[in-house]
Amino acid sequence: MLIVAAAGVVLGLVFAGSPTTIADGVHVDGVDVGGLSATQARELLEGKAAALASQRVVFTAGGRQFGIRPVELGVQSDWRAAVDDAQRQGSGFAPLRGFKRLGVDVFGADVTPPTSVLDGALEYELDHIANVVNRPPRDASLALHGARVAVVPARMGLTLDRSAAATELVRELAALDRTSGPVSLPMRMTQPHVRAVALRRAARQARIALSAPVRLAVGPRQFLLTPVQLAPLLALPSGGTSGLRIGGPAADAWLRKLGARIQKKPVDATFAVDGPKVSLVPDRPGVRLDAVRAADAVLAAALRRTPERRVAQLPVETAPAKLTTAAARAMGIDGLVSTYTTEYGGVPNRIHNVQLVARLVDDKLIAPGAEFSFNKTTGERTAAKGFLVAPVIVNGEVTTGLGGGVCQVSTTVFNAAFEAGVKITERTNHALYISHYPQGRDATVNYPDVDLRFVNDTGHWLLLRTFVGPSSLTVSLYGTPTGRKVESTTTPLVAHGKVKVKKTVDPALKPGEQVIDDPGEPALTTSVTRDVYAANGKLLYHDVWYSSYRAAPELLRVGPKKKKAKPSTPATPPPSG
Repeated sequence: MLIVAAAGVVLGLVFAGSPTTIADGVHVDGVDVGGLSATQARELLEGKAAALASQRVVFTAGGRQFGIRPVELGVQSDWRAAVDDAQRQGSGFAPLRGFKRLGVDVFGADVTPPTSVLDGALEYELDHIANVVNRPPRDASLALHGARVAVVPARMGLTLDRSAAATELVRELAALDRTSGPVSLPMRMTQPHVRAVALRRAARQARIALSAPVRLAVGPRQFLLTPVQLAPLLALPSGGTSGLRIGGPAADAWLRKLGARIQKKPVDATFAVDGPKVSLVPDRPGVRLDAVRAADAVLAAALRRTPERRVAQLPVETAPAKLTTAAARAMGIDGLVSTYTTEYGGVPNRIHNVQLVARLVDDKLIAPGAEFSFNKTTGERTAAKGFLVAPVIVNGEVTTGLGGGVCQVSTTVFNAAFEAGVKITERTNHALYISHYPQGRDATVNYPDVDLRFVNDTGHWLLLRTFVGPSSLTVSLYGTPTGRKVESTTTPLVAHGKVKVKKTVDPALKPGEQVIDDPGEPALTTSVTRDVYAANGKLLYHDVWYSSYRAAPELLRVGPKKKKAKPSTPATPPPSG
């Protein structure tokens, strides 16, 4: 035993070698570093890695090639840690170190260095490869060629295995002993959801549907739908589905067009007025196509084989009016509440505007407690709506503008609300006094800032109607007569200051001749008081409207001044000889 122990110690000492060198048979990433010092080994490994850092490694995936350099992904190996690990393969006390090194020399030892990579760069490269090679699976589907049905078979999908591919990329880019030729990246096959066998029934149904025309019936009316017309309406199986239906953009457009041919629009209940009398005109319900049930009916008819049974009864439903007879009767519009008439005239454009805006406010229904707004009801007065240029008052002067004549209607509406005794919340007088309007009871409007507003405080609906004659405009408010009593007084017009004269020279007039185009008027003020009493005599409102009108200058044209005669020049005597 002593001899054996002594022999073992001697053997361990023989193979122990130097502790400053790496044991023979040790490889780091395939590079033999046996017999080298730690410094020599690091320099060798770092030199090889630096030489390979800018060399491309070719990877293949899905039949495509991708060249990548280690430096692009920031791939680096920790050679110091690898060399330290290599030294540990033959380290220890002399006899023990000898036995370890003997085993390494006989069996070998390969050290893999720790490797780091830039995660963001790696993910970017994997995204790029996946976008190029990934191919989603294709479900089996049906396709139409005219009215012929064909089955498109399914196809397997191909997807990059990102986790395994990332490991392969880093390993190959970090390796010092690189593989000759392209490196294959792992891929995964993905299965389609629908195979061709699952579409046999749908294909058979589609062929039946397109085998003959389909008749569409709505009461006594019939329409013919040919196979060529029906084909684009079929929603064939796709995207994982296996059923046949009528649907898609083409079917939606066809159903809308069919619905337009079938529908009968409802007519709202209305009120017919004759002077103070009001009668109710009942509503008329409409008819519309039930598009969802119609699509089902067409498909059901198309799937019948016998021609006489290929008839689709299109379902229709009643379309109720927005204002039904019952709802209109509940509004309580059964009599005249107030009416007012103003006279109008002027140039044809002004008359046109009066008639146009009167139509815009006509038939306006005002709910109980709601506020009527003239501007909101008519909207902006624009040429697109048909308004023409006519005389208007702008900044206290008469000029021309789009919509001249609108204030004729607003003034008449104001006076109808005045006589109805309802609450008036906004009214503005004109800048200039207009004699053909009731004194102090004119109302100007200007979109959108100057408005006429009143509140329907009668407790029932109000109907505003306009009646345009050749030279007069009447505005009437119909509803439930309230029995209110309206009393009003108007103060006289008070003039302030003298009328200024605006003189212009007219060369067409004779010297000293004068023509007054407008006599003008001074600044004027007046006021109107309105007391509104309920049917029981209670005072509801005591309103005072003050009106202040600007002065208008007298417009005077005068002839030019008489030219003075030039003095005569004495004749020059001839020079003496």
